[in-house]
Amino acid sequence: MIPAQFPTPPESQALNIATSQFSALANSHRYVHCIVKLGGAAITRKDELETVNDPVLSATTLHLREAMGLSYTNVSMDWSRRNGSSIVDLVPNSTDQHLGFQNPFVVVHGAGSYGHFQASKSGVNKGDLKNPLVKAGFVATRISVTKLNQGVVRSLALEGIPAVGISPFSAGWSTQNKALKRDNVLEVQRAVDAGFVPVVHGDAVLDSTLGCTILSGDVLVSRLAQVIKPNFVVFLVSCLDYLDQNFHTNVPGVFDRSPEQPGATLLREIVVYEDSSWTIVDPPLGIGSNGGAVETAVAAHDTTGGMSTKIAEAASIAAMGIDVFIVEAGTPHALEALRGKVKNLKSNKSWTGTLIRNALGQTS
Repeated sequence: MIPAQFPTPPESQALNIATSQFSALANSHRYVHCIVKLGGAAITRKDELETVNDPVLSATTLHLREAMGLSYTNVSMDWSRRNGSSIVDLVPNSTDQHLGFQNPFVVVHGAGSYGHFQASKSGVNKGDLKNPLVKAGFVATRISVTKLNQGVVRSLALEGIPAVGISPFSAGWSTQNKALKRDNVLEVQRAVDAGFVPVVHGDAVLDSTLGCTILSGDVLVSRLAQVIKPNFVVFLVSCLDYLDQNFHTNVPGVFDRSPEQPGATLLREIVVYEDSSWTIVDPPLGIGSNGGAVETAVAAHDTTGGMSTKIAEAASIAAMGIDVFIVEAGTPHALEALRGKVKNLKSNKSWTGTLIRNALGQTS
């Protein structure tokens, strides 16, 4: 059997800028337990412009708090006015609570119904800042995605998670012909070292060849994992990551084809080799698994590649020896993955999701 090959997106090309310098300082940095990607289609209502999926975001916030090991009595850190509240109601007189947490996380989120519309209508992903429409769209896209970033940060802060937003454009991340050219992972790590939970997001960035483009959250996760080397990575997804706007059934992981198609099969475990070739382990090839292929699609308004980019980046992370879990956001299965409790899929038949791991790993 010849292992299949994931397509390598241009954003995943080798990037070595500052990696050696970061590695030299690694011993002085606080380790990161998990990098979690909140799928834009999961935390927003992707078919409703700039609308947060409040139940999913709220459930995910609670899951993150538990996975980080935070106290359930932590003080709220969102002191901004809301629902007619006064400053007296928002700010505590003092707190003697310990605000630290056992398991440091880095959070990355997609844009969902924020940013994609503005970017696709103006052509930001294709570049050409000399075009007034593209330049205006670049500004509009950043207004939209930073609005969502603030919403995610506020949701976390409200539950006592010391979250701080970091925007790639403002932090100096940039690309060259859509491939990552310059990063600022060190700023993310410094936030972790200071006891914060950095919240990074997909963003419109400058491109030295095209003028500008979109840097997806999935690419950010891959680069952060490459440098920071967390214990594991979790992608929290929803049905709309498969990009069929008329399909609204819960999707617990990666399928061999779009889940609304007859015979679609959940792929529970995929192993990846050092060259990023891969093999489906569970279910065995030929047993309802579409012959080992994974079909993906990209909606017209999506400027980041959808599920195809997510799977390719997950494979590149697994090739580094870091386990990757793809699971439905807001479910008990998501909490189990975030807590690092999914250890052996053969003995844990009740867990529903997809594990992508290195072929040399001992997870299953």
